[in-house]
Amino acid sequence: SMITGIIPARYASTRFPGKPLVDIHGKSMLQRVYEQCQKSNLDRVLVATDDKRIASHVQDFAGEVILTASKHKSGTDRIAEAADKLNLQNNGIVVNIQGDEPFIHPEDINLLAACFENQTTQIATLVKKINAIETLENPNNPKVVLNTKKEALYFSRAPIPHLKDFKKEDWLNHHIFFKHIGIYGFRIAVLKEITQLPSSILEQKEGLEQLRWIENGYQIQTAETNSESISIDCPEDLIRIDKKNFS
Repeated sequence: SMITGIIPARYASTRFPGKPLVDIHGKSMLQRVYEQCQKSNLDRVLVATDDKRIASHVQDFAGEVILTASKHKSGTDRIAEAADKLNLQNNGIVVNIQGDEPFIHPEDINLLAACFENQTTQIATLVKKINAIETLENPNNPKVVLNTKKEALYFSRAPIPHLKDFKKEDWLNHHIFFKHIGIYGFRIAVLKEITQLPSSILEQKEGLEQLRWIENGYQIQTAETNSESISIDCPEDLIRIDKKNFS
């Protein structure tokens, strides 16, 4: 089936207005994300935005762009509208790529896409082993627990599972903990269904959109990555980028 990569991009961001267009060593953040996607196995890459400035910028670097409504609360809703406008087939796959990860690894996109070789996969995402106690305890790094098929049982901002027999500072020595890496793939039929669901209780309590899907009985397949990609949330994050990251 066709795999389409869609990068949702908003101009207005509370912490960093105009973020997709910020210059990173001679190219915009958005162009860098787009070019990383083009190095992967995706059949097609496009940007979904509600902003004319972003749309014309994508056209300037000869990328494909689609205009979507400005009402969307999440990137998932935006890519669902884009998939609908593009008339993508129900058995096709859409990968939602964060527009603020200029160094996303093409191998990670391929790893995610490979989850859909199994015809029963509805939704897929990536996880990574945690090796610092600060990450485990940081509520901004959602944790995930998996079943034997590597499907997500639950995502939480809390450290899960809780190891009752050990002190927290020793936990990483006694269990493999995973953090969630926020890139998603969806079978298009499933994407249409989940975007019709009302917001769920667990989603609201944890502030994690993916809990809505789990709470409604959808399965989220995971694959494990070892790579780490830097996401740019605020202008200060640009300072952390080292020249060696540039191509």
